[in-house]
Amino acid sequence: MTVALSGKVVAEELSKAMPGAVVSSDEKCLLVDGASVREVGEWLKTSQYVFDYLANLTSVDYVDFFEVIYNLVSLRHNHSLTLKTRCYERENPSVPSMTPVWRGAELQEREVYDLMGISFEGHPNLKRILLWEGFAGHPLRRDYL
Repeated sequence: MTVALSGKVVAEELSKAMPGAVVSSDEKCLLVDGASVREVGEWLKTSQYVFDYLANLTSVDYVDFFEVIYNLVSLRHNHSLTLKTRCYERENPSVPSMTPVWRGAELQEREVYDLMGISFEGHPNLKRILLWEGFAGHPLRRDYL
């Protein structure tokens, strides 16, 4: 079982390397700015933390925003961390793709795109994975009818 790192501890180090990237942090997670999430992911992978494995990627549709959640693991150090970012645009929500950082993000981003409608900028093959092309809407959204 992995040991969960404190988001506050990681945020302190990250703020030194990338000022302005951290929006907030607590003992359980690290919330970063959507525009810099890929750079944060690269830093987390190549820094002393060595988060080399993306365990899963999911999203939540809150009333005021979408949240994209990345559960990261360092196989070397046996640590885990929850990284989050938010999209406040409901019409065309989008965040940078993490596929260049963690190859395992490719299919998971396609699933989030298909079911929630969040686009991932720079994704190599962003298309529906569960529903057919031409399906109207994104069924896990709050506003889906």
